[in-house]
Amino acid sequence: MAVDETQFHVLAVDDSVIDRKLIERLLKTSSFQVTTVDSGSKALEFLGLNDGNDNDEDVGVNLIITDYCMPGMTGYDLLRRIKKSSCLRDIPVVIMSSENIPSRINRCLEDGAQDFFLKPLQLSDVNKLRPHLMRT
Repeated sequence: MAVDETQFHVLAVDDSVIDRKLIERLLKTSSFQVTTVDSGSKALEFLGLNDGNDNDEDVGVNLIITDYCMPGMTGYDLLRRIKKSSCLRDIPVVIMSSENIPSRINRCLEDGAQDFFLKPLQLSDVNKLRPHLMRT
């Protein structure tokens, strides 16, 4: 049975409008449905976690890709909140950063990130998302 990739919905979180547009274009080129937000707090709001409560509704997101360095809430903080949520913890989270800091990368992966990409995001990185999406 073939999987229809247009059913995959990715939430992209990045404070840079240029990076958000790039991510959105790459994901849409690969036939993903994309929602973009510019902060971790807006991502939590979209996911229904902004009030500190665990959302038990299906948010319809198959994967979250987030920048690490953002004002207010980092991508790492967002990852931690998602992984603490009983209904969202199974959504794969991919972190991206323009800084190649091994200790940061390891900490993200140890705390539940599925992958860590260096920015700028490339089409080859988007292709690496497919196995994570197939698990959801």
